[in-house]
Amino acid sequence: MKEESKRSIDKASQQMIDKAAKEKVKLSWDRLEDMEPQCGFGQLGICCRNCTMGPCRIDPFGEGPQKAVCGADVDTIVARNLLRHIAVGAAAHSDHGRDVAHTLLLASEGKAHDYEIKDVEKLKKIAGYYEIKTDGKKKEELAREVAEASLADFGRQEGEIKFANRAPAKRVELWRKLGIMPRGIDREIVECLHRTHMGVDNDYKNILLHGLRTSLGDGWGGSMIATELQDIFFATPEPIRGKVNLGVLKEDLVNIVVHGHEPILSEMAVKASQDPELLEMAKKSGAKGINLVGMCCTANEILMRHGVPVAGNFLQQELAIMTGAVEVMMVDVQCIMPALKDIASCFHTQIITTSPKAKFPGVTHIEFKEEKAYEVAKSIIKMAVDNFKKRKKERVDIPKEEMDLVAGFSAEVIHHILGGRFRATYRPLNDAIISGRLRGVAGVVGCNNPHVKHDWAHLELVKELIRSDVLVLQTGCSAIACAKAGLMKPEAGFKYAGYGLREICEAVGIPPVLHLGSCVDNSRILIAATEIIKEGGLGDDLSCLPAAGAAPEWMSEKAITIGMYFVASGVFTVFNPPQPILGSKNVSDLVCSKLKDLVGGYFAFESNPKKMAKLMINHIDKKRKELNLKPVMYKPIIVKT
Repeated sequence: MKEESKRSIDKASQQMIDKAAKEKVKLSWDRLEDMEPQCGFGQLGICCRNCTMGPCRIDPFGEGPQKAVCGADVDTIVARNLLRHIAVGAAAHSDHGRDVAHTLLLASEGKAHDYEIKDVEKLKKIAGYYEIKTDGKKKEELAREVAEASLADFGRQEGEIKFANRAPAKRVELWRKLGIMPRGIDREIVECLHRTHMGVDNDYKNILLHGLRTSLGDGWGGSMIATELQDIFFATPEPIRGKVNLGVLKEDLVNIVVHGHEPILSEMAVKASQDPELLEMAKKSGAKGINLVGMCCTANEILMRHGVPVAGNFLQQELAIMTGAVEVMMVDVQCIMPALKDIASCFHTQIITTSPKAKFPGVTHIEFKEEKAYEVAKSIIKMAVDNFKKRKKERVDIPKEEMDLVAGFSAEVIHHILGGRFRATYRPLNDAIISGRLRGVAGVVGCNNPHVKHDWAHLELVKELIRSDVLVLQTGCSAIACAKAGLMKPEAGFKYAGYGLREICEAVGIPPVLHLGSCVDNSRILIAATEIIKEGGLGDDLSCLPAAGAAPEWMSEKAITIGMYFVASGVFTVFNPPQPILGSKNVSDLVCSKLKDLVGGYFAFESNPKKMAKLMINHIDKKRKELNLKPVMYKPIIVKT
């Protein structure tokens, strides 16, 4: 087997991996090999460097030290490390939400004039959750009050964050009983760091309960604020066609890749790429036009609302530059490899950073200002146009692979698709589950990780689920992986879905795998699950649902936080690779078993995607049995691959 086929199952990626090997350009997979063997203490979560009496480590075989210098045992060390991961993941996604709320405030005051409020109905709906009266108010006034209320949830010191009360009443009551109802988004994150300081919290159970509270502050707070306010700004997504994979880069166009996670600037980049002045400049430079494409979760944001092509997911960011056809890669925050600078130096590509939170040494920085959003975006597009002349045609090698997809699904849109705009309801979905035509629902999300063959676990897991009549909801890089394989085309239902799911896809005209957006949009899955409970017939809590979650190739701290808030919401969730907690049996038992008795959800770790699917399906079937639902109508189909 060739080296490139071991690293990715995606043919376009294989082509670029092969090119990199021939040109002796190191990629993430090569750097992983250089790092082997990786630190076993770190993988097990049993090292601590929280004070200068250390660094300390616990001997996993019980023959060496079992206590740190301060006396902390393995349970304390592993739990504290996990809590710090949760804090960072929550901070990343919630800071995204804060920036969106800040931009909404500026726009409402006329200080960010390039933005407009496109979804007034959503604005009114969100105002209702904050108990803000809407009658007789201009949209700008209402937007200001919503922005201020959202920002208050970040700094709230007492009480409860508002969106957490959108969860089913039974779930909210459980959170209150356990003392894990989040107060303020920032408060919980700060308390994580305080608790993990030397000599503070030493009870692993107490530490991890606060981890659940912090994750809920993200999932039902910061992330949900980001999703909802972005819908107000840029419109709630509706089904839209698009294309995906490296083949969306074009040899005769100025290629600009927007990469990162925050759409506040990329929305302006979409607009600027259509500017007549810049299009004319591009033609004078020898190009036929300007081609803006997305990478990672910024890609998902502009795909969902504009149908902008997606070049790839996390492990393809270096490969896009390897095509030799990218003039500019414009980045903001999160999941951006520092190695991009080194890869770009081998080509004519310019990396341009835009956030004061994410600068690269030796890389051009053009700082984004909300007050001058379009001006900044236009200046970056102009740099790309100017750079087109420096492209070396003999080095251009663009894979042909590109795939059609349908994206743009949200909790609101699912209402309309199932029941019609004038009779919006989740009833058909609930009835399909109750009758056994649909086994249940699964959320498959998360990153890529060079430890796992690129895209392989996502695809194998999702195919196994949909052939067993499980409707799959996806976000982030996982969604991009399945889109590249054709699973987000409506016709995919005929090829891959079980008979019951196929009938639903045919009747409604949807793919068997629904793209709900970027990784911050996992909150859409929470909202959709809550709507199912409200519709009735499937229990009174999220933990009752025939549903499960998975992150089959996760790599970032955000993924841990996302998993935690799904578990805290009552959802069984499977991870691969394992979280760095296996050095402590007590912490592992709590996370993978005993949390079930506390919050209804818990984790499992499994590397084989077929076994992962079996764990999820078994859980879904168990929940069906507990609800006394009818047996599933059809046996899983056998899919020829």
